This record gives sequence, C-alpha cells and structure tokens, in this order.
Amino acid sequence: MTSDKGSGFRIGGRPVAERLTEVLPSLAKTVLAEIVSRIPEYGLLPAEELSGDITRVIEQNLRSFIDTLRTGSTPSREELGFLRESAARRAEEGIPIDVVLTAYHIGIQVFWASLTPDARPEEVADVLAVNALTLRYLEVVTPAVGAGYLDERQTMFDDERSARHTVLSALLDGEPAEVAAGQAGLLLPPCYVVLAASVGTHPDEEIDGVDPLVAGRRKLRRLRVELERQIRGTVLTSLTPEGGIALLPHETPVGELSIRDWARLERVLADVARTAGADVIAGVAAAEPSEVPGAARLAQEVLSVAIGAGRPPGLYRLDDVLLEYQLSRPGPALDRLASRLAPLDGNEELLLTLETFLRRGGRRQTAAALHVHPNTVDYRLRRIADLTGLDPTRLEHVALVSAALAARAARGRP
Repeated sequence: MTSDKGSGFRIGGRPVAERLTEVLPSLAKTVLAEIVSRIPEYGLLPAEELSGDITRVIEQNLRSFIDTLRTGSTPSREELGFLRESAARRAEEGIPIDVVLTAYHIGIQVFWASLTPDARPEEVADVLAVNALTLRYLEVVTPAVGAGYLDERQTMFDDERSARHTVLSALLDGEPAEVAAGQAGLLLPPCYVVLAASVGTHPDEEIDGVDPLVAGRRKLRRLRVELERQIRGTVLTSLTPEGGIALLPHETPVGELSIRDWARLERVLADVARTAGADVIAGVAAAEPSEVPGAARLAQEVLSVAIGAGRPPGLYRLDDVLLEYQLSRPGPALDRLASRLAPLDGNEELLLTLETFLRRGGRRQTAAALHVHPNTVDYRLRRIADLTGLDPTRLEHVALVSAALAARAARGRP
C-alpha cells in the first residue's frame, strides 16, 4: 500500500476521481463494448454473462481504480480477491490468460481516452502523476488476475490429470473403464496402440552444472507435448524421464491396422525422439480397450527383447523380434543354446566380431565397421569356429549361431 494522496489530481478543471465516479455506469458500458469489439473470445460469450458477470467485474475494476486515484493507495486484499475470483471463472470458461489480461488493459485505455482530451496545459503534472498511479495499479492488479487464473487452471489440470489417470489405471488393470472415461469426458476408441518406451538421456542431463532433474523433466515435457500433438484423441500416459507406458487411441479396429498405420507410428516416434532430444526405443502392441492389459505386457516384453538384442532406437512390434522373442522364453533349449557360445565368455573382441559379421553380412563390411583388416576378421571367425564348433561362415551354421546369440542376450549375458 502507498500513502500518497491522489484526491487533488485534476484534469479538465475537476478532480479526476469525482469525474470518473459520475460517469462510471456509462464508462463501464463503453469498456464492455470496446472489449467485445476488440477481443473475439469475449464476443462469443452469452449476452446474459456480458451484461451480468462481465459488467460487474468491469464496474468493480473501475471503482478500485477510482479509489486508487482518490487515495493514492493500491487495491485492498478484498478488491484483489474479487478480481482473482473473476479470473478463475474466465479460466473455467476456457478464455486464454492473455485475452483476460488484455481486457484489463483495454479498460485503462478507455479511461485515458475519456480524460486526456480535456487536459489543460497547467494540468500536465497531474496527468503525469495519474499516469504513474495507473501503472502502479496495473502492476498490482495484473499479477493478482494472473494468479487467480493460473490457480484455477492448475486445479482443473490436476482434476483432469487425475481423471485420465483413473481411466489409464482401469484399462491397464483390465477393469471396465467406460464409467471412468465418461467422468473424464472421454469416449473409448475402438483400438489402443500400447507403447512401452525406454527413453535415453538428453545431453543436458550429463552436463556439469546443469540440474539433471530439471533437464529430465524438460525432456519429458517435450516428449509428451509432441506425442499429444501428433496423435488424434486423448493420449493416456504414465511416463517418467526414463520411459513408461502410453496408450495411443486409434479409430481403426485392431484387425484392420495396416502397414501404413504402423509406418506412420514409426514416423511419429522418430519425431517424438527428435523433439525430446533423446533416443527412444519402444515395444508396441494393439488391442481393443478390454484387452489392454495383455497388450501392455506384450509391448513391455517386446521392448525388453529389443533392448536385449541390441536393436537400435525405434518402434518394434512382435513381428520385428519374433526369433529373439521366442528364444527369450525360458526352458532347457534356451539354456542349451546360450551355452553354445560359452567358450567366448570374456572375449569381447570375438563376440563383437561375431555380432557384427552376422549383422553386416560379409568380412569386408565387418572389417570396415570394426576398423580392422579383412584378414583380422578371417582370423577371428576361424577362432570362433575352433572354440565353439560353430562356423559363422557356413550357411548351415548361421541360423544356429544367430539363435545362440539371441538366447545369450535373453539369459542376460553381455
């Protein structure tokens, strides 16, 4: 609060507060008309609201401003509370915060337009003083309005997030989700594409002097925003900076998803990773809402298999890792397959050469990838054959060697 008195301010030969008090009703109508004319969002409000709540807020705002001019004091806590509540109602109606704040500035502009034409040369000092009080008034009112608006938006966001989380939990637990979806304002789609994702680190998370928690949250926010931007409908997520589960709604029934649909999802994931600034590898499965629990388990298993098999970042369906997935199932055959490469334990050079040779498909390509001479590759492959009895250069051994590597990965061997 300030102690300066403003009752002596005169413009047009009369005290400013007195002049404004006399014309307050007509001035409020002028402000309302100007707001409706200049701000389309207010023009769409019901006439009853404009003549009722909005007009009352304008009149109260003008009265508070007149009191500031009369006393030199900023609005009281009660007056600011009224404006905060008004801003909260605008938040409920979905009017953007920039629009709400613009309306207050338009009110001040209308006030000035009503006074300045009558200002006399000898009143310049009073005009400047009133201008300073006006800026002080806006300095106090604008944060109060913004805080009231944002508090309500946060409450709405928390309620919406809680409702969506309830829907997500019901779907993942296999419980009927129709009621929860209705309460959240959602209509369950014919199909959910269940994404189980692992998210790599952003470079900022590893820079000395940068808070990794903040960097991780920023990465997660970018990821979520891009995912929601690319997907039609309401995306349900349970994500951390390291990854998690996302349910992507799809209007196509599960059995009718096409290669084009999956290709688009691959592009979406690539865009999401690029926007987040981190590698993303994901397992994916599609299901109707009642079958989401099984799809979620499958997506997570596919993700684990893809990571264990050393697959690069990207989107993986069961069809993309069929061999590795099947070999990841426990049993005596899995143990036996993994043991075929046991003689290579501890020899990372031979294991890397073997994996690269199978992936690249030739000695020269392997040599280029490992930055060694082709003769070195030949030597290492012969050594592998001597130790394991499996020759990766023989066609009849290739499938068995590949299966042994997959079994080894499934058993958690490096």
